[in-house]
Amino acid sequence: MTPNLISGIERQNKILHWINRANRITIGEVCEQYSVSEATARRDLESLAVQGKVQRVHGGAIAIEKAPPELPIHQRQVEQIAEKQRIGAVGAKLVNEGETVFLGSGTTVLEVARNLRERQNITVITNSLPVINLLSDNLKLTTVCIGGLLRPSEFSFIGHFAEQVLREIRADKVFIGVRAINFKEGLTNDYLPETLTDRAILTIGQENIVVADHTKFGRTSTVLLVPINQIHTLITGIEAPDEMTKEISKNRINVIKA
Repeated sequence: MTPNLISGIERQNKILHWINRANRITIGEVCEQYSVSEATARRDLESLAVQGKVQRVHGGAIAIEKAPPELPIHQRQVEQIAEKQRIGAVGAKLVNEGETVFLGSGTTVLEVARNLRERQNITVITNSLPVINLLSDNLKLTTVCIGGLLRPSEFSFIGHFAEQVLREIRADKVFIGVRAINFKEGLTNDYLPETLTDRAILTIGQENIVVADHTKFGRTSTVLLVPINQIHTLITGIEAPDEMTKEISKNRINVIKA
């Protein structure tokens, strides 16, 4: 069967196989390989993107990478450490005197906390045991601890009790980490109970700020946290792919590269 005689569905399946093998394809390659017009090539790529099978980028499409299982927090602390430190410093600068902020769990949010350690006249609410330990000796900073079920691998408090407490509090800014970021699939994590608590966290802030290093982009994980348009600011490293951060910024999200 010649390329221009195959059905649209069969052609899209072949294109998907190409992308999964080579990690990307251009519109020009689709046109040349399958003897179709640019308009048809774009429609094929858009169809695959709508189905969540590929990530549409300028001039073509790339594979959606599945995020690997998350390591315990103490093992992740050494990963992308310089990038996380830059992100943490930039995130802390967004916190103004007199504000109440929520700091979620994870190594990148912990770097935000590290940069708030010497601050005063702010209130930090957190469900992260490492953040609590880090800030506990600063008497000029108010720390509010969210209790709940302790998740040992993350040292975070999650579950029904934590979510009940979250219904009673509000914050000016929420800082939260995420396992994977994909423009079409949104923000995803790999552990359902913690994701449910994180969803509750994202309802208490006037501004939701995601802090994530570049390895989180273009991936999807098991459980949807929220669509990408549910956040206000994204802080990442200069290593993050421009094509993805530009696509996110088109959705009225403030993207900051540290």
